[in-house]
Amino acid sequence: MVKRPEVLSIVLAGGEGKRLMPLTADRAKPAVPFGGTYRLIDFVLSNLANSNLRQIAVLTQYKSHSLDRHISKTWRFSTMLGNYVAPVPAQQRLGPRWYQGSADAIYQSLNLILDAAPDYIVVFGADNIYRMDIEQMLDAHIDSGLAATIAGIRVPRHEASAFGIIDAAADHRIKSFLEKPADPPSLPDSPDESFASMGNYVFTTKALVEALREDGDDPTSRHDMGGNIIPWFTEQGQAQVYDFKDNKVPGATEKDINYWRDVGTIDAFHEAHMDLVSVEPEFNLYNDDWPIWTDQVQAPGAKFVIRGRAEDSIVAPGCIISGGEVDRTVLSPNVRVEKWAQISESVLMDSVSIGRDAVVRRAILDKNVVVPDGVQIGVDHEHDRARGFQVSDNGIVTVGKGITVPRD
Repeated sequence: MVKRPEVLSIVLAGGEGKRLMPLTADRAKPAVPFGGTYRLIDFVLSNLANSNLRQIAVLTQYKSHSLDRHISKTWRFSTMLGNYVAPVPAQQRLGPRWYQGSADAIYQSLNLILDAAPDYIVVFGADNIYRMDIEQMLDAHIDSGLAATIAGIRVPRHEASAFGIIDAAADHRIKSFLEKPADPPSLPDSPDESFASMGNYVFTTKALVEALREDGDDPTSRHDMGGNIIPWFTEQGQAQVYDFKDNKVPGATEKDINYWRDVGTIDAFHEAHMDLVSVEPEFNLYNDDWPIWTDQVQAPGAKFVIRGRAEDSIVAPGCIISGGEVDRTVLSPNVRVEKWAQISESVLMDSVSIGRDAVVRRAILDKNVVVPDGVQIGVDHEHDRARGFQVSDNGIVTVGKGITVPRD
């Protein structure tokens, strides 16, 4: 038998998530709830676990308590087999400073790599929604004999200026990495598409350590994986792109195959939730062949009383819809919706309480928000702004954690 290579997976979970405020006012971005019962970090950790990559270090930094608690409660592997998910806070081993960038986060944590002595290192972000068999990408990296592999997703060329773009040859070797170019390069086999970086990487260990040390000594560097490390490998002809469309995940539907969403803004976060609730969802949470794992909610099943109704919605355990109407909405555990309330195209997080005759439209309500009887959210945006609530470019109203919405 051929010995399986040793692989260390590093999840970058230290981002501040400013564009998701107020959802990140009290928690790290990867700890933001998603889809009713999950946290954003559950998607990358599930992909790693399902891909048999189960030696995982999660690099944390800002407001990490909620994230650390979720990992410690939920992500426990068999230590007998050497598996683990370990949250690693900023250790300041190189001086009293926070991470200066994604590359610096790994550079400051080189002790993890040196102690584990893996053959390969998988570096993935913590805040995107997708399924991926990462072992297939690892195999493609090993087969290439190159030092670095970056996952790329095909996007329409006319939209590509919003992304970090990979200019690759027909053999997938990367020629250059371009940050939001005005004239994005097309693909050799598809002139109307470009490769956008997914922020997911596989490296040969020795080469990555060398690159990180050289980058760490460069005072002019931004210490960014996409902006500095990948170009370093590209200049040496040692980087390739891995085409996400080649990744085959068991149980994928025709609609959600190769689904990937960056939920870094309120509008993107809301849109990704709407992708979940249609009859044939854009992203299918019910794929038993490649499950998304999370903590089990200790609550009774959802209950519908007094003609309470939910249509095209996800309703988590512990919810009670008592005479209210819910449409195209995701309800997290223990939400209460009272008589004659109307909820549509919204995301309600844990223990939100909606009073009688209340109206909530195209809104995101964080944990423990209380909407009293007769109060409206998302109906009059000027009124929403006057109450101090954020209204996005697409008209999504966000109410922060624990707020009781004032009566008019």
